[in-house]
Amino acid sequence: MTDTGSALRLVAILAADAAGYSRLMAVDEGATVAALDAARALFRARIEAHRGRVVDMAGDSVLAVFETAAGAVSAALAVQRDLDAALGPVPESRQMRFRIGVHLGDVIEKSDGTVYGDGVNIAARLQTLADVGGITVSDAVHGAVRGKVTASFVDQGEQEVKNIPHPVRAFAVHASGGTPGSAPTAPEGGLSSPANSIAVLPFTNMSGDPEQDYFADGMVEDIITALARMRVFFVIARNSSFVYRGKAVDVKQVGRDLGVRYVLEGSVRKSGNRVRITGQLIEAQSGHHVWADRFDSTLEDVFDLQDRITESIVSAIEPNMRRTEIERASAKPTANLQAFDLLLRALPGAMPGASRTARDDALALIRRALEMDPRYSLAKALGAFLCLARVNEGYGDADDVKAGLRYADEALSERDDDPTILSHAGMVLGSLGYRALGFRVLGFRYDEAQRAIERALSLAPNLLVVQYSAGVVKAIIGDGEAALRHFERAKRISPLDPAMSAFIQGTSGAHLLCGRYEESLAAAQQAIRESPNFVGAHRLLLVALSHLGRTEEAKAAAQHLLELSPTFTVSKFRSVAPFKDPELRKRAGDMFLAAGIPK
Repeated sequence: MTDTGSALRLVAILAADAAGYSRLMAVDEGATVAALDAARALFRARIEAHRGRVVDMAGDSVLAVFETAAGAVSAALAVQRDLDAALGPVPESRQMRFRIGVHLGDVIEKSDGTVYGDGVNIAARLQTLADVGGITVSDAVHGAVRGKVTASFVDQGEQEVKNIPHPVRAFAVHASGGTPGSAPTAPEGGLSSPANSIAVLPFTNMSGDPEQDYFADGMVEDIITALARMRVFFVIARNSSFVYRGKAVDVKQVGRDLGVRYVLEGSVRKSGNRVRITGQLIEAQSGHHVWADRFDSTLEDVFDLQDRITESIVSAIEPNMRRTEIERASAKPTANLQAFDLLLRALPGAMPGASRTARDDALALIRRALEMDPRYSLAKALGAFLCLARVNEGYGDADDVKAGLRYADEALSERDDDPTILSHAGMVLGSLGYRALGFRVLGFRYDEAQRAIERALSLAPNLLVVQYSAGVVKAIIGDGEAALRHFERAKRISPLDPAMSAFIQGTSGAHLLCGRYEESLAAAQQAIRESPNFVGAHRLLLVALSHLGRTEEAKAAAQHLLELSPTFTVSKFRSVAPFKDPELRKRAGDMFLAAGIPK
């Protein structure tokens, strides 16, 4: 003890500071404060996910301590990677980026949690040596994390730093696949201009019948999909924009929350065979009404009505939009309105986290829709996804495998130009299958899955289902870095998604493939915090703990996993696990066995 209420401790210290903060404040004070608040929230989440503690966030700086140097470096890498993803659409002159320094040394920790000493000072000086958007660490950290984090280190030599009597040897940290601070690799198809970013809020159901909410939601879903298929648009996914349902909306706040320039809101009135939709397009920052209109139609012409609305929005935002883009986005899903109605009713059962009953009910609705329109390709693609969900969640059987693959094949043979169909079908072809001793492999058609996903990306790179499905397929074939980019892109498209745990689980699996076990563990833990009963995240948690040699924690994770999924066995995992690399399946199975999962 140094004095009453203080202790001398060896910790890893992370110090960060915003670059060009004063310049950004001079340009736009309000936007800069909002950006700083968002960055602070990101720092806090990543620090806590890697077992760190935020000590201070005074001004534009961040100070945190960690029990391990690996945790501190992993958190720093995660922060810079997430900032890269979030800042991709922001003009470079308006980007708020940070320098980060990490040191391993003694600090004086007071009873109120504050820390002092040379260790803090050295970390602060190291951050000044870092590139904008980069990370610099001390020799002590470099030695402590060697072999424990997937990154490269560039020796910057001995550095004389202010108020430190001895030189400090510094190393610049480069994340695998790139240099911190560099722009993220754009997903196939490229990024849309932020000038054409839009969020479509849930339309108000004016019919007086709550049972018609699903119809209003379906109209919005189709408008979102049509806009997202046009490559010039960046469209926020429905799962995020719908968090504003039933709330008094401040359009300017929505723009800041979702990072979009335009907000579309409106209402739907359905009475008998007549439909009336009103819409208004608002520029979020100014609150200026760009466009407003009212549309009347019969149910028989509901798809034409959607086309007219979409074309009006396009014309308001992008007068020079190519006609072919509009025509491609206007392809009719079915001529049977009853089948369309059944599909709309089935959509909630296809959402991540839906119950078994909801899945079963949704699949029954899809079957009824296909009885009415046997060539309803979108219904087949959704049916294929529901079959996959049943298998993934442990209650599907061989009939689900066969039905899911049949639906996917038929959907693709009928429509190879619809990105939603391509995404669902591609994910199913790569994910849904069965292996058993003495039997042929059923499913796992990796090449076909990749072709479908690549085509979906070329058609609609800003559609949530496209980016998520691309992440799943890339992970299955073993390309962890590409999978990570797609999952991060999905998070940007739907930043407030209620199913965010699915995206976070995806990042955990991607990190696992890349050998970044600390990052994989942190993401799995975060996914579980978001959704405590998420079986897939608990499986990844167990595997990450096993890779890190934390055997007792892995055994505890196995017991929790069996409580959530009592029928889970290693043989079942090995028979349905879709990973292309057989060694990966074997290694994961061995870890499940060692942790106590039944054979």
